[in-house]
Amino acid sequence: MGFVKTDIYNLEFNPYKLIGKDWFLLTSGDKSEYNTMTASWGQTGIIWNLPVFTTVVRSNRKTFELIEKNEFFTISFFSEKYRSALSFCGSHSGRDCDKAKETGLTLCELDGNAAFEEADMVFVCRKVFVENMDESDFIDKSLLKFYEKDPFHKTFIGEIVSVYQKN
Repeated sequence: MGFVKTDIYNLEFNPYKLIGKDWFLLTSGDKSEYNTMTASWGQTGIIWNLPVFTTVVRSNRKTFELIEKNEFFTISFFSEKYRSALSFCGSHSGRDCDKAKETGLTLCELDGNAAFEEADMVFVCRKVFVENMDESDFIDKSLLKFYEKDPFHKTFIGEIVSVYQKN
């Protein structure tokens, strides 16, 4: 497979570029049942003395059903070479197609959770906190423009329990 388990405290990366510019695949499930979606909103840091990744998912996404059901999710980061695959995964529903098959990405399991062999780095995260966003929670009401047509996100904070990097 080509991944090496890495100590999270030895990582060096720019989260603004990695998350916001390069995007990532959020995946939940295992090889028998999984879905993945492209995302560019997320956070990484420390809370409750834990290394965490925070992501948000709308309730109308197939991945939402699986992240709700499962204890773990993965965050997979890719090089620019896979931009078209990530574009596909962000614009097609897992209800209608097999995203791995359609993009040529190779499904694998890390610690029993679905991820992709082509990723440069994967965080395996254990859900520790969830919260629904609500219109009344927004202090800056201009941000409600992101919810004119789509449902509010649900926030998922996951403890990063493992990090794998390409060998």
